[in-house]
Amino acid sequence: MDTALETALVPPGPVTLSDRWTQTRWTTQVEAFRLSVVPVTRGLYAEVTGEQPSGPDGADLPVTSVSWLDAVRFCNALSRREGLTPAYTPNPDDHTAEWDTSADGYRLPTEAEWEHACRARTVGPRYGRLDDIAWYSGNASDRIHPVGGKAPNAWGLYDMLGNAWDWCWDLYDPDVYGSYRVLRGGGWSDEHWSCRASVRRRSHPTFRIDDVGFRVARS
Repeated sequence: MDTALETALVPPGPVTLSDRWTQTRWTTQVEAFRLSVVPVTRGLYAEVTGEQPSGPDGADLPVTSVSWLDAVRFCNALSRREGLTPAYTPNPDDHTAEWDTSADGYRLPTEAEWEHACRARTVGPRYGRLDDIAWYSGNASDRIHPVGGKAPNAWGLYDMLGNAWDWCWDLYDPDVYGSYRVLRGGGWSDEHWSCRASVRRRSHPTFRIDDVGFRVARS
C-alpha cells in the first residue's frame, strides 16, 4: 500500500459513546470531516519532522513511541508544509494545547469523530471479524505490522482497530485525571477485548510507548 498521506471523507452522523467504568453513555452529532486512511507512518513522520522515534525500522509501519504533544506538533508541521493554517498552539509548560477550530490545517480527531469513523455505521463491537481487520495479540506474532495489511471498514479506513492505539484530541476526565488524553483502537499486543470500537483508554500527554501512535484529521 502507498504510505503517502491519503484522507477519506467521513460523512456526518450521530454516535453514542460509553464508558464501562462509570457506566455512562452519551450521544453527540459528528459533522463531516476528513481522516487519514491509515495511521501516520514512520516514513511520513520522519519526512515531515526530520525525527525518527525509537522502534523497528520500516517506513510503512505506524509511527509509535510518540506522545500526544508530539502528535500535536506533527499536525502543525504537516499543515505548514502544505500551506495550511496550523490548528494548534501548544502549551508545553502544562502539556496542553489550544485548538483554533477555524483553522484548515491538520489535527487529531476528537474521540467522537474517531468512534464514528471506526464504526462506519456498524453497531457491533467491531466493523468486521477481528482477524480480518486487526493485528492484535492473537495474530500479530508480538510485533507491529505495516499499515493497511488488514481489511478496511466500509469508509475505506484501515487499522482503526489493532496494530497501534490512536491519540485523540479529548481530555479523558479532567476532574479525575487532569491532563490525560484519550486513546482509542487497541494495539498489536492487546487481547481481543481491547480491540473494540467502544474501548477508551487514557494516558499523560507526554507518554510514549511502542504501541501508541496517531492519525490525522481535517475539518
